[in-house]
Amino acid sequence: MKFTDGYWMYRKGLTALHPRDIADVVSTDSGLEVYAPTRPINARGDALNCPQLTVSFSSPLEGVIGVTIEHFQGALDPGPRFELQEAHPAVDVSVGETHATLTSGGLTASVSLSGDWGVDFTGDGKPLTSSVPRSVGFITDDAGRFFVHEQLTLGVGTNVYGLGERFGAFVKNGQSIDVWNEDGGTSSDLAYKNVPFFLTNSGYGVFVNHPERVSFEIGSEVVSRAQFSVEGQKLQYFVIYGPSPKEILRRYTELTGRPARIPAWSYGLWLSTSFTTDYDEKTVMSFIDGMAERNLPLSVFHFDCHWMRAFHWSDFIWDPETFPDPEGMLQRLHERGLKVCVWINPYIAQRSHLFREGQELGYLVRKADGSVWQWDLWQAGMALVDFTNPDAVLWYQDKLRALLGQGVDSFKTDFGERIPTDVVWHDGSDPQRMHNYYTQLYNEAVFQLLEKELGVGEAVLFARSATTGGQKLPVHWGGDCESTFAAMSESLRGGLSLASSGFAFWSHDIGGFEGTPEPEMFKRWIAFGLLSSHSRLHGSNSYRVPWLVDEESVDVLRHFTELKMRLMPYLAGAAEEAYSSGTPLMRPMFLEFPDDPGCAHLDRQYMLGSSLLVAPVLEAGGKHSFYVPEGEWTHLESGETFEGPRWHSRPFSVMEAPVFVRPGTVLPVGTVSNRPDYNWATDVEFRAFAAEGHRSVLAIPSPDGSLISYDVTVADGKVSAVVVR
Repeated sequence: MKFTDGYWMYRKGLTALHPRDIADVVSTDSGLEVYAPTRPINARGDALNCPQLTVSFSSPLEGVIGVTIEHFQGALDPGPRFELQEAHPAVDVSVGETHATLTSGGLTASVSLSGDWGVDFTGDGKPLTSSVPRSVGFITDDAGRFFVHEQLTLGVGTNVYGLGERFGAFVKNGQSIDVWNEDGGTSSDLAYKNVPFFLTNSGYGVFVNHPERVSFEIGSEVVSRAQFSVEGQKLQYFVIYGPSPKEILRRYTELTGRPARIPAWSYGLWLSTSFTTDYDEKTVMSFIDGMAERNLPLSVFHFDCHWMRAFHWSDFIWDPETFPDPEGMLQRLHERGLKVCVWINPYIAQRSHLFREGQELGYLVRKADGSVWQWDLWQAGMALVDFTNPDAVLWYQDKLRALLGQGVDSFKTDFGERIPTDVVWHDGSDPQRMHNYYTQLYNEAVFQLLEKELGVGEAVLFARSATTGGQKLPVHWGGDCESTFAAMSESLRGGLSLASSGFAFWSHDIGGFEGTPEPEMFKRWIAFGLLSSHSRLHGSNSYRVPWLVDEESVDVLRHFTELKMRLMPYLAGAAEEAYSSGTPLMRPMFLEFPDDPGCAHLDRQYMLGSSLLVAPVLEAGGKHSFYVPEGEWTHLESGETFEGPRWHSRPFSVMEAPVFVRPGTVLPVGTVSNRPDYNWATDVEFRAFAAEGHRSVLAIPSPDGSLISYDVTVADGKVSAVVVR
C-alpha cells in the first residue's frame, strides 16, 4: 500500500506520525525498549499532547532480531498467530551515550539516541540495512483506519526474492505486493501461497510476523527502500542474518518450521483423471493398463473432483454410478503397486449430507447473526468448515479416516484461499488474520490425520494454498496454469519464488492445466516435471496420458521418469538437507551461487540439489541458451562439457534435457529405474564429473531413514566407494 505522493508529501486524506526524538531507552537481559515521541522534546511542555511510539528489540533465535513498533498497546489480540520456535538466546544489550545496541550472534541492531531516527542492522560488522528518518510511520486515514509501516533501506545491487509463490518477475524490486491468498491462477499478480518473508542477496532476510494482509512496496514507493505495512496499531518484523542465502533460510525455517519427512513413493510419477473429463473405473484402469503396456513407471493414481457426485462436494462419498465398488477398486490399484490420492476441499456444498450435520453441530463458519455463511461460488450454497473449532477438526478428520480405511493413501488439499472476512470464528479469531491462516489449519488437520493413521514419514499432501508454516506440510503444487510455454515459464518462476520463501518441495501440472498441450510443449514440460521434486500429469478438460498426445511423448515420458528414478539416491540426499536445514530441493541459482552476479536474476533455470543444474527448454524449436557458473560443467547424459562462467547455446532434442553436473561432483545414481522406493543406499553406483583427486564421505539415506556412508575417492578417472558405516 502506498502512502506518499512523491518523495515529500502524503496522499490526500492521510496523516503520518514518525519518531522524532528518544525520550527513554530501557534495557533488559533480553532486549531494548525505545520510547520515541513523534515531535522533538525540548521542554517539559513538549511532552503534552504528543503521541509516542514504542519500538522494542528482542531476539527469538541467534542471528535474528525482532522489532515491534506500537502506538496504542491496549488492543485485544484474538489471533491467530504464526507458530514460532523461539529459543530466546543470550543477547548482548548495551546503552551508551550515542547508541543503544542489541547483538544476537553476528547480528546487531544499533539505535541512534540523538538526532534523527535511525536504526542500523549490521552482520559481523558489515552494514546490512537501516531504518532511517520517516522509515517508521503511523498513518491515519480519513475513514479512521490506522496503519503502521517500516521502510528498510535497499543497498545498491540488493535484490529481493520470495514473498510466496509469485508468478511475475522473479526479482521483486519495483513491485507492489499484497500478501493475501487468492484463487487467481498463475498468470496474474495474485497468488495461492503468500508468505510475508523476503530474502535478499545482501546477507539478510525479513519476516513480517502478521498472518493478515501485509502490503509490501519493494523499491516501488521509495525506490531505495523495502516498505511493509499492516493495518492496526502494531507492526512486528524480524531481521534474519545469513550471511549466505542458505543460512538465512536455515534460520527462517528454524523459526517457522521445517518440512516433515515424506514417503519415498511420493517421488514417483503421479497420474490424474484430470478435472472435468469423463471417467469411471474402466477409464482409470485403461490408463493404468496403458502405462504398464508401454513400460511407463507409475507410482500414484489421483482421482480428481468428480470421484464425488456433482453438487455434493465435499461429502467424501464415491459416486455410486461411476465407482460402485470403491473398496474393491482401491484394492485392485494397490495390487498393481500403486498408491492412491483423492481430491478434497474444505467447502461443504448445501446438497452434501454433511452440510446439515455440520450446521446442527456448529462446525461451519457463521455470520455475526449466528447463521451459516454461504455463497454459490464453486459449489451451490457451500459453507466452510470452521477449523478453529477442535470438535470440527475431529469431525472432518473422521470423514477422511473412512477414506483411509477404504484404501486411500493421500489427499490433494485443494482450495482454501477464498475465505471471507465478514464472519465469526468459533475461537474468536480475527477474520482478517484468518483469511490467510485458514489454509494452515486446513492442511494441518489433513496432514496430522495422515501421520496418525499411516505413520510419521508416510504422510504427504498435494496442497495448493499456503502461508508461513505451510512448508512443514509438504507437498505443494503450483495451481491452475495454461498449456503454453509462457505458462511453463511462469510456473517455474512461481516455484523458485516459493523456494526462496522456505518451501522445500514443489510440483506443477505437467502439460499445463487449462487447455490441451501441443506435442512439443508437452514433451518439454515432461522433462521439466520429472526434474522437479514431485511430478504429476494433470489437466482440466483433457486427459494427460502421453499416447493421446503422440507416440513420441510416450518415449519421452519413459525416458525422464526412468531418469528421475535413477536419481533417487541423489534426490534423497538433497531431501535430507531440507529436513535438517530448510534448503529446498529446487534451488534458485543465486541460492547456490550467491557470489556469482550472473546468477542473481536467473529465473529460467535452477539447481536440483547442490550438484545438478536444470535449464528447461521453454520455447519451441529446441535451440536453447543457458548459463553455467565457474568451472567445467558436464551434460549429465551426453558427457559434453561446458566451461563457465558464461552463457552457452545448443539445440536439445525432446529426448534430452539441459541437465548439467557441477564440477567436482561424485553423483550417486541408482541401479533401479522403474520405481522410487528402492534401497537407495545399496542399489547405487557412483559417477564422477570433473572430479579427479576427489575424496569425501558421502552419506546416502534409505527409505526407512537409515544412512549408509561411503568413503569415495576418484583417481585415474575411476571411482572407488567403500562403506564406512
